[in-house]
Amino acid sequence: MATKETMNKTESTFIAKSTIKSGNLDHRRKINFNMAKYNAVVPAGKAQFNDLMAAREHAKNIKWNAIEHLDVMLEQFEKNISARGAKVIWVETAEEALTEIGKICKAKNCKTLVKSKSMVTEEIHLNKYLENQGIESIETDLGEYIQQLDNEPPYHIVTPAMHKSKEDVAKLFAEKLGTPEGLSPQQLTLVAREKLRKKYVEAEVGVTGANFLIADTGSISVTENEGNARLSSAFPKTHIVVAGIEKMLPSLTDLSLFLPLLATFGTGQQITVYNTIISGPKQKNEIDGPEEMYVILLDNGRTNLLANPKTREALYCIRCGACLNACPVYKNIGGHSYDTTYSGPIGSVITPHLKNLKEYKHLSYASSLCGNCTEVCPVRINLHELLLENRYESVVEGDASVSERVAWKLWKQASLSRRMMNMSNGKMKNKIVNSLFKGWTKHRADLDFSQKTFNEMWKERSCKP
Repeated sequence: MATKETMNKTESTFIAKSTIKSGNLDHRRKINFNMAKYNAVVPAGKAQFNDLMAAREHAKNIKWNAIEHLDVMLEQFEKNISARGAKVIWVETAEEALTEIGKICKAKNCKTLVKSKSMVTEEIHLNKYLENQGIESIETDLGEYIQQLDNEPPYHIVTPAMHKSKEDVAKLFAEKLGTPEGLSPQQLTLVAREKLRKKYVEAEVGVTGANFLIADTGSISVTENEGNARLSSAFPKTHIVVAGIEKMLPSLTDLSLFLPLLATFGTGQQITVYNTIISGPKQKNEIDGPEEMYVILLDNGRTNLLANPKTREALYCIRCGACLNACPVYKNIGGHSYDTTYSGPIGSVITPHLKNLKEYKHLSYASSLCGNCTEVCPVRINLHELLLENRYESVVEGDASVSERVAWKLWKQASLSRRMMNMSNGKMKNKIVNSLFKGWTKHRADLDFSQKTFNEMWKERSCKP
């Protein structure tokens, strides 16, 4: 349970970080540059759909089916992938997930572990845990590798190092890897390739996430542009998959819709470069692949979202990052200001339920409610409505301050009373309301009431001969 001190600290940290970042013009220039490149290519990706809205609606219905029957489909997935030798482990919390991964690594005498890009492993802070266990954990995605070198968490769900320019990366490589200064992006990529290729053959364990879990075949689907996830899952003798339980799709045929949608809304591509379907460890008639495969199915607060028929819709998310790129708040304050694994609109919706509503309720208020996030979501999640639902829940649970509750009670009484609304002029109302709602006027202009109410003006008009 979060204490009042913790809640205040979390909110204060967010306000402090976002205040600094929103005023940092260099930061804004970098992310606007990268988002402009994204916005330029997305229309080309969308052009592959004859009826994009119908495709998005169909995808939403498929995810609705998966989430409404999640218990049945998870068991179906477990049965099918277990039949081919994979071991499925159910965990309720991040701590349980780390413990299970630790047991596997200890049994395999793991000293080096390669890991592909995975937000869920960021969620459970896997790298920090492995470091404490004396295990070298290497991020193999280029963006994640850059962030790991700089000792920073991912900045964005899809593009972890979006806030860095090529000059920033060149400087970082020079400092951390001893490369010559001023290398080009191509040269930097070759340096990372050389460093990482050695780790694939050294590693005893490889870890990936899962973009989708397929119920009817018992498979995991991994989509990427660099091939590092394919190497991380194939080279080491042990492959560990860490996936949130919400990643479920009913059928393998659903990928024909979801892979193009994810590619288009994630990076503007028609299809991602590498799309891999893994249905277990190496079989008897196969010559390559891991000898053992473990699939860790993680709850970690997801059933809190599932329990509420309204917030359940947030579990449809396919982690494309489109809502972050569309959000005016995110574009001003950046990903690190949220101080959570999942940032932007989707992060503001799910984080209070994955962690603690009281401690993270402020994220749901950090929105203009413009609805742009809902407009761009490939599976049509009503994100702005879910932000309002979070606000409502926090008020119902009594998280609003006493002064705020009193102010709104007085506002309600006044609004429901025609006599009170008509009893004073605009100046008097302005003085009363602006003194009551200090939180509103702190970052906004004062409320300015009309000198006469509509009721008064209507009466004057009606009484004229």
